[in-house]
Amino acid sequence: MEKKLKVAIIQDSPVIFNLEKTMEKTIELTKEAALTGAKLIVFPESFIPCYPRGLTFGMVVGSRTKEGREDYQRYYDNSVAVPGLEVDKLSELTKDLEIYLSIGVTEKNGNGMDGTMYCSNLFFGPDGYLGKHRKLKPTAAERVIWGEDDGSTITVVDTPYGKMGSLICWENYMPLARMAMYMKGVNLYIVPTADQREIYQSTLRHIAFEGRCFVIMSNQYVEKSEYPTDLKYYDDLKDQPDVMCRGGSCVINPYGEYLAGPLYDEPGILTVDLDLNDIVQSKYDWDPAGHYNRPEIFDFKVNER
Repeated sequence: MEKKLKVAIIQDSPVIFNLEKTMEKTIELTKEAALTGAKLIVFPESFIPCYPRGLTFGMVVGSRTKEGREDYQRYYDNSVAVPGLEVDKLSELTKDLEIYLSIGVTEKNGNGMDGTMYCSNLFFGPDGYLGKHRKLKPTAAERVIWGEDDGSTITVVDTPYGKMGSLICWENYMPLARMAMYMKGVNLYIVPTADQREIYQSTLRHIAFEGRCFVIMSNQYVEKSEYPTDLKYYDDLKDQPDVMCRGGSCVINPYGEYLAGPLYDEPGILTVDLDLNDIVQSKYDWDPAGHYNRPEIFDFKVNER
């Protein structure tokens, strides 16, 4: 395993509800980050085509509206088919740059008939597309637009820098989901999120210390002025603040200490050099899947079908 890794974390906004222009921006930001020498580049939750913060899609308990369905259709049309053209483009990009890439997308099956979407995180490397993780449990009103997944995409990817995997946003409050990641040997624990609160930073530090892994969190920086005004439910945003998401992207080492960030109130690219020796050294006195695990007492199983 390599002993050093430079990571770049993207904190920015997509071109909201616009797949083509967001792909162009994603490729531009990835190339910019790669120029720093970063070998792992991390984007936020649902960067393509957006995390639709503040929108109702015309839903209240017991009813939906035609206009809300039209906003949903627009979101679907601009989401990422897996497999599909956007996956192919990102595969070629990571091959050309010889990097690893983690990026949050809203995923659709892309056959034109299946209307279900998922909040997913896609992994790419020098060999192209490596796999995906779908959010197991969308939070609160997210369930209106995203379906749930099964255990088949609790994905950990082998890299020369260790095992890379992700849980998305509030999945990181699921103790058994975290344990599944630890049992898979995750070293580079990637957190694409939309949570900008200070309390979430406490969660990230806890995971790094508990899992004895590097936690790499990426969030968006989004202003209300970036939303397209022709959305059917654009008026949902009238009482929202000018800054819809202020960020908080960061990198935390296996001792729960910040190496970079948290970055707030502006877009940017955080870069940091990781000393991968910290993974083994930190497990000297605590390893949740090793010498601090008691399998003769606790029976832990994951259904990955």
